[in-house]
Amino acid sequence: MTPTLPALLCLGLSVGLGTQVQAGTLPKPTLWAEPGPLVTRGSPVTIWCQGTLGDQKFHLVKEGRQTPWDRLSPLEAGDKAKFSIPYMTQVYAGRYRCYYISPSGRSEPSDTLELVVTGAHRKPALSALPSPVVASGGNVTLQCGSQDRYDRFILTKEGEHKSSWTLDTQQHPNRQTRALFPVGPVTPSHRGTFRCYGYFRDKPQVWSHPSDPLELLVSGGSGKPSLLTPQGPVVASGQSLTLQCRSAISYDRFALAKEGARVLRQRPARQPQAGLSQAHFRLGQVSGLHGGRYRCYGGHNLSSLWSAPSDPLDILVAGWFPATLSLSVQLGPSVAAGQNVTLLCQSWSPMDTFLLSKEGVVHPPLRIGLQHRAGQNQAQFSMGPVILAHGGTYRCYSSLSRDPYLLSQPSDPLELMVSASPPEDYTVENLVRMAVAALILLGLGILLFQARHGHGGTQDAARS
Repeated sequence: MTPTLPALLCLGLSVGLGTQVQAGTLPKPTLWAEPGPLVTRGSPVTIWCQGTLGDQKFHLVKEGRQTPWDRLSPLEAGDKAKFSIPYMTQVYAGRYRCYYISPSGRSEPSDTLELVVTGAHRKPALSALPSPVVASGGNVTLQCGSQDRYDRFILTKEGEHKSSWTLDTQQHPNRQTRALFPVGPVTPSHRGTFRCYGYFRDKPQVWSHPSDPLELLVSGGSGKPSLLTPQGPVVASGQSLTLQCRSAISYDRFALAKEGARVLRQRPARQPQAGLSQAHFRLGQVSGLHGGRYRCYGGHNLSSLWSAPSDPLDILVAGWFPATLSLSVQLGPSVAAGQNVTLLCQSWSPMDTFLLSKEGVVHPPLRIGLQHRAGQNQAQFSMGPVILAHGGTYRCYSSLSRDPYLLSQPSDPLELMVSASPPEDYTVENLVRMAVAALILLGLGILLFQARHGHGGTQDAARS
């Protein structure tokens, strides 16, 4: 019958690594855990110690204990022993070694096995900056953070050869602890699924629950798609939001990534017409969480690489702050083409950034820092010499620089009307010339009239 580690530990039959074990000339055994050295709290785990064939007795050594745990008879193969933990807890987390004794002597101790229990604390959050999709040759930073004040974070990557990296935490201004794991220059071998854990320095083998998984993807050099939204870049809180990724290349699938987010949305491509592939990403009703910078990628089913990223699309969520703003134009709402026009946005709320948006355009709003004047916060948007295309409906918003994607309620709309430029003959310079010429002609007319009037009067006097 196979003994179990909990029962034997209760009997005091385990050993501390501090105990001096005289090593003999026999080769060291191999020590490993199944299903692995990271064990979820409450799950079973098996520790194996494998030596050489022959009559031997195995000893398992745990750091901090006093006596060895003996395995008197090996398994049928005759070269390894099995030590079982049916229910993993913090008690069994630690560093282990094993050795064996045979008639030929005592073996060298095995390499150290570090048995870790996970799930003892709350999970941290793992995100990729700027995006979980990275161009080949580029760089990305994986950020692990938590409200719990962990001393260290561990980043793990799944795969045949599971890897891990450990960093001390940093204090963040919002009272979080975090660690930044730089990755790059990125190659296709970097793609995979990552998780992170937190732990405290005094218990290095007792880890938190794992973070949600983050899949890191690598993009190649194929043509970038386009990302747009029918609603425009400024959307109202509660409005339904859909982003559209499209390309002239016949991709089989598209992916949408939000900067700083963990989730990568994927959709199969549709081909509404020849030479065009696209996918719609319906994000539901808008909340503050939707604000941010998005990119999309195209992919083929026969390749693990994604395309180059689309140009970034910033989604700005309006209605997040109850600020009262006013928008006005210095020359009045009706201006002539060619005139210099300035729109003035004013607020009585303590915001530090103003944005000017025009209805019906896809490009991002103009953004400018505030200017203090007469107790008000305001910003002036200079539009230079206007053309007919500047006409339209404008609104302004305010925001805070620490949350650039969350906007206030909009100002009332301002309708800017731009009339065509006057004909070239009616420029100011020509009008002055025409006025001077008119005055000269008028003066000549008066002189002629006086001359005629004076001559007629002389003849009348002679007759009388």
